[in-house]
Amino acid sequence: MSLLDQYEQQYAALIAEITAHIGRLQQQSNNSERHELCGKIDTSLPEAQELLEQMGLEVRELNPAQRTSFNGKLQVAQAEFKRLQAEYRQTRDKQRSQANTFTTLDLGDSYEDVSISTDQRQRLLDNSERIERTGNRLTEGYRVALETEQMGAQVLNDLHHQRETLQGARARLRETNAELGRASRTLNTMMLRALREKVVLYGVGVCFVVAVGVSLYLTFAPSSSSPVTL
Repeated sequence: MSLLDQYEQQYAALIAEITAHIGRLQQQSNNSERHELCGKIDTSLPEAQELLEQMGLEVRELNPAQRTSFNGKLQVAQAEFKRLQAEYRQTRDKQRSQANTFTTLDLGDSYEDVSISTDQRQRLLDNSERIERTGNRLTEGYRVALETEQMGAQVLNDLHHQRETLQGARARLRETNAELGRASRTLNTMMLRALREKVVLYGVGVCFVVAVGVSLYLTFAPSSSSPVTL
C-alpha cells in the first residue's frame, strides 16, 4: 500500500470520527460532555487538515494520469472537510447559545425537547448518509486509481518489451555490420590477389614474346648476314 493510500484511509477514518462527534454534540445536553466532545473535535480537525496537506503533496508526485484522478478525490475531501468545519461551528454556537439561554428545564419544555431530539436524529441520519456517499466516492476513486495503475504498469511492460526488441535489433545490426566489414576485407584481398596474378601473367606473356622475338632473330640473323659466293 502506498503512502497516499495510507493517508486516504487515515483521513476517511478521522472524518467519520469527527462526524460522529458532531452528531453526539448535537444531541448532548450535559456541559461537561459537550466540552469533552468539543475538545476531541478541536484536536481532530487540525489532524484532518494536516492529512489533506500531506495528500496534496503526495498527489503532486504522481504521474499526470493518476494526478488527475486523485485531484478529483482530493477536491471532494476538501469540500467535505469545509462542510464539517461549518457544521461544527454552527453546532457549537447553537449549543453555547442554548446553554446561555436555558439554565433549567421544566416539564413544559418536554415536548419541545422531543421535537429537538427528533430533528437531531434526522440530522444524524443525514450526516451518516453523507459519510456513506463520501466513502462511496472515495472507494470509486480508489478503484479508478487502481485501474489507472494497472494501465500504467501494462504500458511500462509494453515499453520494456519494445526496448528489448530494439536492443536485439541493434545487436543484430552490429553483427551484420561486422560481417559486412569482414566480407569487404575478404573481397579486397581477393581483388588484390587477382590483380597480382594478372600482373604476373602479363609479365610472363611479355617475357615469352621477347624470348620468341630473340629466338627468331638469332635464328634468321646469321643467314642473312653471310657473304654471297659466285
